[in-house]
Amino acid sequence: MAVAVVAVGLDLLAYLAPGEVGPGVPVTVLGVLLVAVSVIPLLFRRHHPVPVLGAVLGVQTAVNLGLAVDPGAPMSNSYGGAVAVALYTVARHSGRRAVALSVVATVPVQLLRYLHNDVPFLGPGIIDVTLTPCLLVAVGLGVRQWQRQLDINRKLLADRAVTDERRRIARELHDIVAHHITTMYLMSGGARSTLDRDPDTAREALVTLEESGRTALREMRQLLGVLRSTDTPEETPSEPQPGVDGIERLVADSTAAGLPAELHVTGRPVELPMPVGLTLYRIVQEALTNARKHAGPARATVRLAYLQGRVTVEVADDGAGDSGAHGRAGGSGGYGLLGMRERVALHDGSLRVGSREEGGFVVSASVPLSTETYGKDRI
Repeated sequence: MAVAVVAVGLDLLAYLAPGEVGPGVPVTVLGVLLVAVSVIPLLFRRHHPVPVLGAVLGVQTAVNLGLAVDPGAPMSNSYGGAVAVALYTVARHSGRRAVALSVVATVPVQLLRYLHNDVPFLGPGIIDVTLTPCLLVAVGLGVRQWQRQLDINRKLLADRAVTDERRRIARELHDIVAHHITTMYLMSGGARSTLDRDPDTAREALVTLEESGRTALREMRQLLGVLRSTDTPEETPSEPQPGVDGIERLVADSTAAGLPAELHVTGRPVELPMPVGLTLYRIVQEALTNARKHAGPARATVRLAYLQGRVTVEVADDGAGDSGAHGRAGGSGGYGLLGMRERVALHDGSLRVGSREEGGFVVSASVPLSTETYGKDRI
């Protein structure tokens, strides 16, 4: 709307004040109305660019032929803002054939400006009539290509965001299923083997098994909630994602599942961003799960350290199991290790996975913290 009004306003100024042809140019009310009415088709230029250009050229032709002024009255040398906007819009939104035909139709209309004008056609006139439409079309096509590239980039970014979200969901599912299913498997086996000779121990194992299953269902329900296709709000708010506060529970579950573990926290605890806390939690969860699977009879130690500008977590065990299978570093199905590396990389951190010189296996991660984060003490 604004562009159309400005273009017609410039045309009116050029019509009423022709400039170099001198003062006293006779004009009529009909001429002013014809120039002003060209704003109406411009309002529909994006949906019907070619018909709009035709309507504007018709008005311009009427004015240039002197139908709206006294015969012999000098005309303005202005190219015409309405014509320029209409031709530019055709180049933006129409096909090549329509653009070419529009240029061919525009040139003779502009030639009519020189019928009642003292300005010679050769020289500046021919440059104006032939070069200006080409420049307008070139600008329109350039903006069109730029807009198309923007749309492509926007689609690529959207596809990448979807892919990243799917990978995040896959990592979360892997960590939830691997940890809780392994715990449930070990606890059910322990309960079965001690059911006859130690019912109390078997009962405790079954309670832990029930709690692990409930936790797995809750976390999976929360995770799969992001896959809903409806925007209906939840009746109850989702529970927060686990963080470093849940590491103590992981250590307790590991001990109950047959892998004795202990937690050591050093440094001044600070309030961590939710993504960082979740990353540390999942790393400890995956490392303890792998230790229960592959370390054999062993003990595990979890060390959480709050350092200046970063937080580190280390999970080490003294088991004699196969380190390659234990860390999944050499297999083709190493989704746990890959997931840990991806999580740490998202925060510009580092991950170290490998065998210990004194025996066993270690998983160590370091995540940098911003100055603002390190200044927030945990309450």
